[in-house]
Amino acid sequence: MAEPAPERAPGEVPQPELRGSVQIRHVDAGSCNGCEVEIASAFGPVYDAERYGARLVASPRHADALLVTGPVTRNMEMALRRTHEAVPRPCLVIALGDCARDCGAFAGAYGVAGAVGDVVPVDVEVPGCPPEPEAIVAALRGLTGR
Repeated sequence: MAEPAPERAPGEVPQPELRGSVQIRHVDAGSCNGCEVEIASAFGPVYDAERYGARLVASPRHADALLVTGPVTRNMEMALRRTHEAVPRPCLVIALGDCARDCGAFAGAYGVAGAVGDVVPVDVEVPGCPPEPEAIVAALRGLTGR
């Protein structure tokens, strides 16, 4: 039986606790696919995020972190919650791009439930519309410690 996690002070921002290799499940919560193009570049042969220990996986049950793009649409709100619940603890959430951080250009749209942080707790934010592959790799390196 595991001990309960220690209590956090109100307003305390958790520091990423993962080191070494990090398995990442990508979730498109309603993006325009600009961020997905940059993620593909970050994991491609030029930037090669895998050399720093970050690897994309197909199942949330195999993941250590969620990489979420886009504002959370009403149709994806429950799916994102369920995906977050399926990831073993500790689970880190990366809000990638301006839309994931604060809804960006989609703020106030009728089909948008809110930013990623409005649906699940966010640990790391990567700004940009879309963020450059260097910024994505830098955020992932922060998680792996490499």
